[in-house]
Formats: sequence, structure tokens, C-alpha cells
Amino acid sequence: MTATALTRLTLTDFRSYARAELALDGRSVFLVGPNGAGKTNLLEAVSFFTPGRGLRGASLAEVGRRLPGERAGRAWAVAAEVAAGGEATRLGTGVEQAGASRRAVRLEGEPVPPGRLADHVRQVWLTPAQDRLFLEGAGERRRFFDRLVFAAEPRHAAHATAYEKAQRERMRLLTDGPPDPAWLDALEARLAEAGALMAEARARTLAALQAEIATRGERPFPQAVLSLTGEWEQMAGQGAEIAHIEGRLADALRGARERDAAAGRALTGPHRGDLAVLHAEKDRPAAECSTGEQKALILNLVLAQAARLARVEEAPRPILLLDEVAAHLDRRRRAALFDEITALGLQAFLTGTDEHLFEELKGRAQGVRVDGAELSDLT
Repeated sequence: MTATALTRLTLTDFRSYARAELALDGRSVFLVGPNGAGKTNLLEAVSFFTPGRGLRGASLAEVGRRLPGERAGRAWAVAAEVAAGGEATRLGTGVEQAGASRRAVRLEGEPVPPGRLADHVRQVWLTPAQDRLFLEGAGERRRFFDRLVFAAEPRHAAHATAYEKAQRERMRLLTDGPPDPAWLDALEARLAEAGALMAEARARTLAALQAEIATRGERPFPQAVLSLTGEWEQMAGQGAEIAHIEGRLADALRGARERDAAAGRALTGPHRGDLAVLHAEKDRPAAECSTGEQKALILNLVLAQAARLARVEEAPRPILLLDEVAAHLDRRRRAALFDEITALGLQAFLTGTDEHLFEELKGRAQGVRVDGAELSDLT
């Protein structure tokens, strides 16, 4: 396993920051400041060192800095130095001109595909937007779980992208026509291939995550019983060969053309599945638990995945991004969270409005005060 930590972070025209530079000592970091000071913006900047749209799911134009009266975000850049195995690597990402539809990624100054980021940084995050995870629609839970899958298997993102692209093209053909059978066959073959790979990766991650949770024993965070409700994920979880899943999915799509055209959306496939979470001790669905219990359940899933990934050989250890998590935990659970992060040897970035939330973490992490996009060390 390869210990991984950011040792420098530089932002240019990113969100509220015209220019900011943060020197890091490799330990975890707690960011303290009032609401609106720019703490989450720093976490979001770190999250762009993975493929995709970052922890807020923002468009490239949204994250570019805007002054009053400016209608479009500026070109922006985020750079970092990543220490792993005694070596430092320079990463950079951003858009070179305002309005660009794709962001550039650089490794040691040379352009590389975004997928190369996963060779150097893997991340798991938890944000306030996920507090209602068990009360929202299935789509939010799928996205949350797919992020956990992606942290373990970076190719999952490429399979999901291929699936979504083929699905859009198929629906356009079904609804706008003409529905050419040969072209539909080709699109559905691509859908079935990517969908089967997605279902298999989800089932594999679920099994590994449940096994990790089972080993965690008595902790201040409640244990969860996990399941995937999607037909295709269940098929994969029961040991079906991927070729079998692919063939069954292709047949299902072919048979659903008329129904999907009438509905205006695809009614079968891994995009329809859901993650079900049960509070093990209470034997109750997470949606029926208290707000605090739901938060603790989600956090335990994130910690279990981080602990599992920390033991993976030949892969960077994950970096944890925990936005406003400490404020929702009692003192016992906060201390347990800090102890676990320290024991796992992971770098975590945590935010909070009150410095006292991080009393048990002082001496084990680097404190930074954030105020109006100004950064200073906490002493």
C-alpha cells in the first residue's frame, strides 16, 4: 500500500479564491471559519483531483471565480503536490479559457487524460448534501454508492459514462426516430456490455464493504446491513457470469423498445437500481432512523470503505473529505472519528465553524483558519 498525502495546494480564480496557496505537512487538516468563508471551496478544489465534477457536481463554469457583474466564471486552475512512497508528484487541473467544456489535466506539467488522476489520488467524501441520502430518491443513493465503487475501481466511472452515452443515443433514436433496428441492436449491445460491468463492480464492492463492516465490531457508529435492489446487481451478487448478465440485459432492452419509447425513458437497466441500508442493531431501514443515526450510518459506510482501501496493495491510500461532519456528531463519536482517521494513517480534510469541535484532533492534525478566502495557521 502507498501512503498518500497532499503537501501543497494552490488555487487560482477558483470559487471565492483569486489566489491561494496552502502548505501542508502531510497530516490531516481541519479548516475552521465562519459560514461562507471558503472552507468547502477548498475541499471542492481537492475533489477535482479525481475524474468527474467534484464533490458538488458543479459545471466547469460554476467553479470559475466571478466578480459582481460578471456573468461567466473565469478560467481557473488547481494545482497540488502529492507525496507517496517518498516521492512527490505535481498534479494540475482546470480550464484554460472561460466557457471551456472540458478541463485539462496535467501530470508533471504534461497533459494526460483525467483517468490518470486515479493513479495518484483516490478520494472518499461526505457532504451536508448527503445528510438526506436515505430520504431522497434512488438516484442520490446510486451516485453515493457509485462514488464508493469508483474509489475502489476507477474504471467504473468509464463504464458508467459509456452506459449513459449509449442510453441517451438509444432514447433519442426511440423517441425521435427513425428507430433503425440495426443501430438499436448496436447501441443496446454497448449498453449491455457497460451495464453488466457496472452491475458486477457494484455487487463486488457491496460484498467487500459488508465484509469490512462486519469486522469493525463494537464502535460508536452503528453497523449497517447493505443490499442492492437492482435486478442486474442482484444477478451479479448471486455469481452469474458477466456474459450471462450482458446477454440477459441486451434481450431485456430489445424487448422494451416500444415501452421505453412510450415512457420517454429506459425502464430497465442498472440505472434503475437502489442501495438499501438497514440499521443492524435496530433492524430498521435507515430512512426510519433518527437524523443523527442516519448521519452515523453514512459515516460508517465511508469509514469502512476508506479502511478497506487503505489496505489495498499497489494503490494510493484514499484521502477523506468530510465537510461539516464533526458538528453533527456528539463528543464521543467525534473522538472515535478522529481516532480512526489517525489509526488508518489517512489524510483527511475536515471543516467546521467552531475550533472547539477539533479539540481531540489538535496535535495530530494541521489546523487552518479560513476567513474571507484568507488562510492562516491555527496555533
